[in-house]
Amino acid sequence: MEKILMKTPLVEMDGDEMTRVIWQMIKDILLLPYIDLKTEYYDLGLVHRNETDDQVTVDSANAAKKYGVAVKCATITPNAQRVEEYNLKEMWKSPNGTIRAILDGTVFRTPIIVKGITPYIPTWTKPITIARHAYGDIYKNSEMVVDAGTKCELVCTDADGKETRQLIHQFTKSGGILQGVHNVDSSIASFARSCFNFALDTKQDIWFAAKDTISKQYDHRFKDIFQEIYDSEYADKFKEAGISYFYTLIDDAVARVIRSEGGYIWACKNYDGDVMSDMVATAYGSLAMMTSVLVSPDGVYEYEAAHGTVQRHYYKHLKGEVTSTNSVATIFAWTGALRKRGEMDELPDLIAFADRLESATLRTIEEGVMTGDLAAMSTLPEIRKVDTEAFLREIAARL
Repeated sequence: MEKILMKTPLVEMDGDEMTRVIWQMIKDILLLPYIDLKTEYYDLGLVHRNETDDQVTVDSANAAKKYGVAVKCATITPNAQRVEEYNLKEMWKSPNGTIRAILDGTVFRTPIIVKGITPYIPTWTKPITIARHAYGDIYKNSEMVVDAGTKCELVCTDADGKETRQLIHQFTKSGGILQGVHNVDSSIASFARSCFNFALDTKQDIWFAAKDTISKQYDHRFKDIFQEIYDSEYADKFKEAGISYFYTLIDDAVARVIRSEGGYIWACKNYDGDVMSDMVATAYGSLAMMTSVLVSPDGVYEYEAAHGTVQRHYYKHLKGEVTSTNSVATIFAWTGALRKRGEMDELPDLIAFADRLESATLRTIEEGVMTGDLAAMSTLPEIRKVDTEAFLREIAARL
């Protein structure tokens, strides 16, 4: 068979543990036999990040900016135990956080819907994509525990040295806690543009939700920036595409989401998105059936699985034991990147291949062949549980 040709490379970011094993299997079984695969390869495995003082992560993000499309394997964000296990020079930062900061991107997470895995909310017949603003709020807060008798003020000093003070609370009879949070207009604007661009790209309506009735400055600023950018840059494009932008309060959005059929993007501030993405993932079935794409406001796309490195299965794999690890989200990371590369380079064969590989993956599961995690939740009458490699070979047979 003549292989499908590529023009421009993908940026390939390899990762850690069981997902690294699966990464190579996917390439060997599902991609390399059919595509003349061009990638610029970066090893983001923890060992190599440590060897390069994490420079490889920065390099991979800059390469993504250069080529426009990247695909990333799951990676370890080290804690104290990992520092000891891998004999690290220091506790390196999250690679996803580093890449996100360099690309100034927004993360979009979407469940993969497949027959036999029934959402816990039966009205959800279409996927709900969560767009999370990944900057500021409590994730970059300052906080204190204070004693009774403490007076706490918000003090701001402008460029000319002028102070503005505002009382937060006078702790008279009891001590307590307080925190200061911030955001920046440029980040909020990037978040808005990424959301609107992704809505146009996927032809979906988009909701944005905050609590401006209570937070009349902070949350209202988000609402105003979204509306200003929509009105000045996107209203006509949305009308032409037949999609809509909708703002509502976060509590109203939650009520609407539960009653909806899905099929839209729900944009959330940082903490809201952190919580709601896990809620949506669980309600649809599993994090292992969740795609994740980082989109920058200037149109750079980085695709990955929404889950981690599957450490427990990796330790079994190292002992020579058979694993049954779900590779669907990692496959869809590859198909998402290949489709986007095909769209950018006008390669219909590459786009069609991505579509066929996704269809073959879903068909495999819908015909009852699946990994252990899916078998445990499937409602299909006949199920055949297979191991990690066998699942990929079953997909290849249908492909």
